[in-house]
Amino acid sequence: MSSLVRSRQDRVIAGVCSAVARRFDISPTTVRIVTVLAVLFAGLSLWAYVLLWIVIPNEY
Repeated sequence: MSSLVRSRQDRVIAGVCSAVARRFDISPTTVRIVTVLAVLFAGLSLWAYVLLWIVIPNEY
């Protein structure tokens, strides 16, 4: 497993889904789809995404 950092190249909005995907060695597209579905249907708040955006550091 790699460290949890947001990539500067593989971003759509803030790079949170890409960071999580790289950390757990899965496809970023899969994480993005699961995130969107969770926001729409499971009640996952966008505040969680924003919090991760703030907490996960940028890649140098």
